[in-house]
Amino acid sequence: MYHKIVLKSILKASQWLTLLFIAVPSIAISQYTDVINSNRPGLSVSAYAVGKNVVQAEFGPLYEQRDHADLNTTSNIFGADLSLRYGLLFEELEINYEGTFVSQNISFDNFDLEERRTDFSRNRLGLKYLIYDRYKNDKPNLYSWRKDNLFQLRNLIPSVSLYGGATFNLGDNPFYPEDPTISYRGMVATQSRLTPRFVLITNVAYDRISTDFPELSYLVSLQHAFRNPKWSVFVEHQGIDSDRYSDLLLRTGVVHLFSENFQADFNLGASFKSTPSRIFISTGFSYRLDFHKDELKPVQQQQPKSKIGRKAMKKRKKGRKKNRKKDKVDF
Repeated sequence: MYHKIVLKSILKASQWLTLLFIAVPSIAISQYTDVINSNRPGLSVSAYAVGKNVVQAEFGPLYEQRDHADLNTTSNIFGADLSLRYGLLFEELEINYEGTFVSQNISFDNFDLEERRTDFSRNRLGLKYLIYDRYKNDKPNLYSWRKDNLFQLRNLIPSVSLYGGATFNLGDNPFYPEDPTISYRGMVATQSRLTPRFVLITNVAYDRISTDFPELSYLVSLQHAFRNPKWSVFVEHQGIDSDRYSDLLLRTGVVHLFSENFQADFNLGASFKSTPSRIFISTGFSYRLDFHKDELKPVQQQQPKSKIGRKAMKKRKKGRKKNRKKDKVDF
């Protein structure tokens, strides 16, 4: 009998320990994480913010070979991507800047001419806010390893964030010659954890609103972490639809985590058509300055729900006050 009681106690304690070790990472993924949360590589944007008071930079040089079969042009493009992110006011809110500065050397083979175009191909500032956290109240299943570690249909339910911002076209931009100085951008970003190692991210964006050539685009990104958590890979598909430019793109790449605040990446991709055909490659890094502090909420004294309990508490408080007054009387 004694051995059965001890065995039950051990099993119960192991369940609580399992709950603790499983619950901690599931809570961490919902908001601020101890490990850097970067949008690189690729162009997809996660649903989650970097965390309150976290400053993060994501940077990488790029190269692209672009040829247009109908126009008979060839181009070499050199440039760099930069993203600056800051957790503002709330855990769910982030302000971010995204810029891509490029220099394009383009040859018009029909006319034996060459031209150089240099400016921002992407230059925008915006706010992202998490409106629904799928994992905020999610609890691990202690009785089924399968439900917590293998794909279930419910895992497709995503966390959702909304983005609103503006695209800036400064000076005489050769890539967008007819656009106004400021246009607007809106986006919905979702993130689903399919399994502990697979994450699915989707973005649907409407960019350059209020211009003559608004742009509708989508991004679908699948990321996989290896058993060695310092390595992960991704594959990403992007679709762009606009009267000025439409395309279907595919990217893939690898990420290596050097420390909790620093990661490096490498990615490459190509287009599916020849007007233009695109082959591009990029490498870069992400680094954060972590000033995040956990906010500890004061524990409030639980009040009795019943009227009888409230009356009894009031009487006890009155009794304490009378005793204090008696103690203060000087005989």
